[in-house]
Amino acid sequence: MTRLSRLKVTATVGLCVGLGGMQAARAQYVGQVSAIVLDARTGTVLSEQDPDLRRYPASLTKLMTLYLAFKAVRTGQVTLDQPMPVSVHAASMEPSKLGLRPGSTLTVEQAVLALVTKSANDAACALGEFLGGGDETRFAAMMTREAGRLGMYDTVFRNASGLPNPEQMTSARDLAVLARHLIVDYGEYYHYFAVPGFYFHGHEVPNHDPMLGAYPGADGLKTGYTAVAGHNLVTSAVRDNVRLIGVVMGAKSNNRRNATMAALLDNGFEAKGVAPVAPVARPAMRPLLLARAGGGGVAGRHGAHGVRLASMRLNPVQPDEVADASAIPASYTRLRRGHGTVTHIHPAVVHARVHLVGMGHVAHATHAHAKARS
Repeated sequence: MTRLSRLKVTATVGLCVGLGGMQAARAQYVGQVSAIVLDARTGTVLSEQDPDLRRYPASLTKLMTLYLAFKAVRTGQVTLDQPMPVSVHAASMEPSKLGLRPGSTLTVEQAVLALVTKSANDAACALGEFLGGGDETRFAAMMTREAGRLGMYDTVFRNASGLPNPEQMTSARDLAVLARHLIVDYGEYYHYFAVPGFYFHGHEVPNHDPMLGAYPGADGLKTGYTAVAGHNLVTSAVRDNVRLIGVVMGAKSNNRRNATMAALLDNGFEAKGVAPVAPVARPAMRPLLLARAGGGGVAGRHGAHGVRLASMRLNPVQPDEVADASAIPASYTRLRRGHGTVTHIHPAVVHARVHLVGMGHVAHATHAHAKARS
């Protein structure tokens, strides 16, 4: 299909979506999986299954919110330690959320961490409003324009979080394009997708991405779920200097989504001539990131925003916090070396400003979740 033809199809489907939410819901093909795997370095597609069906992105929407946040930091429009106001609108977002109060503030970095770990909708809205000059709708228009610039021709955004909107649509192919641009364009910030969790106002906020620490080499990116979208997942993994990006959308369950992703990535690595990774025992502890507003910590390239790691036991996640935190095949576990946790990180991902407390070496931690209403 030519670019012009795809644009015509996009415009036609967009008109149909605008005419009725029920039509849009039926267009989601819930239970019919869309998937794609590509080589992150070259962009070559290794496998695909209905990758151009227009779907609801759910919390995968936050990937574009994060892309524009990283762009704003890179260009100096904002800084990571810059405080952002929380509006009544942002505080009113449905869970998953941090529970932000109107009139309070959080930093840009705290919002980034909230999006990649808890997939907090209130933090996403606050970040969108901040970057959009106080208006989330204006920010959503910025998101859609950026999608067009990146070649995401089947994508329209209506909010910063991914909360249900019948006009907010994308495709598996478009999300693979976005994930690749996140890695290639803003590699210095990609480590955020790998953090296992962080502290916010004294509370532990764990990362709910089931692939991290379970699928060998996985180091991001995002999950998402709503009833009409199904169970969605975007994952990147690195083995032997080969980075793959996988997208699975519309799965019927977390387990099926996770198993499908694992199988697709396995096949992709095999196609690239990468040997399989033998399973190892799952660790009982993993590091947790602490991000404090303002100074007092490790100074990064964008100023002082303190970060450190503490050990966190892998306790069961509260069901009201996670829409998709179920297990993936038991054969996929995280590499553990002595008392330190080591994650396979691509050479481009070298800017994680974190350290293990009491473990005596640097660690590059691991990524993010999305609750549909997440």
